[in-house]
Amino acid sequence: MAGVTDSGLHRDHNEDTIHFDAKKGLVVLADGMGGYNAGEVASGIAVEMICHVVHDAMQSSFPLHLPRPNSLWPAAHDVLMAAVHYANQSIYSTAQSQPQCAGMGTTLVCALFYDSRLAVAHVGDSRLYRLRGEEFIQLTRDHSFLQEQIDSDIITPEEARHSTYKNLVTRAVGIESSVQAELHEYAVLPGDIYLFCSDGLSDMADDHDIADSITAFSSNLELSSTQLIQLANDMGGKDNISAILVKVKEAFPANTGLWSKMSAWFT
Repeated sequence: MAGVTDSGLHRDHNEDTIHFDAKKGLVVLADGMGGYNAGEVASGIAVEMICHVVHDAMQSSFPLHLPRPNSLWPAAHDVLMAAVHYANQSIYSTAQSQPQCAGMGTTLVCALFYDSRLAVAHVGDSRLYRLRGEEFIQLTRDHSFLQEQIDSDIITPEEARHSTYKNLVTRAVGIESSVQAELHEYAVLPGDIYLFCSDGLSDMADDHDIADSITAFSSNLELSSTQLIQLANDMGGKDNISAILVKVKEAFPANTGLWSKMSAWFT
């Protein structure tokens, strides 16, 4: 795993927060919003809370209700749902109690890699992509006004790229007392490369250019993530930019590492 976050060319501070931990199989990326620098407070709370919940879960101290045996998907699902819930609760209560943080919130994409699989939860328009061979696809679907217009055939994806309503999300963490995260699970294959990014990258560069950049530097994730930031800045750098890359080197069964504790919950 490797990742970079950058303020871009037009913002005087960075409201994105990122975290990744290959040993835990955890990736978190949050893009904050709110006046008086409250966006960076919201994204920071979200990342801190999610890391805390996942850590407790992997120490077997987090209460979970697991409906099905012989699969880690219920565990990963419950952990991510709980993590987003507590992040939302913490941001919302902080915004209610501190006037300078009123209305703050954050988009979010977070994932757990486990048992040669990937569980991802997202809220808003921060994205997850997958590069598998020559196929580069977006795995998450934006929770945004523009995506709703695309789904309703009101505009095309190309028209959406040039719209003035790019930043209107329909869901965000911490804005209301509860939030609904979207969760999915995917099989992971050796050689896969996953990109987690804020809209500071996806709004500036099209998918083809992003895929080409990742492919060109795929042997060096640190360099590749840095090149993605440069790509967004070269295209205008209008927003904060964050990118995390994860390359799957080999299969990773659940009986290795911290996830072995999750396996034990089913025995």
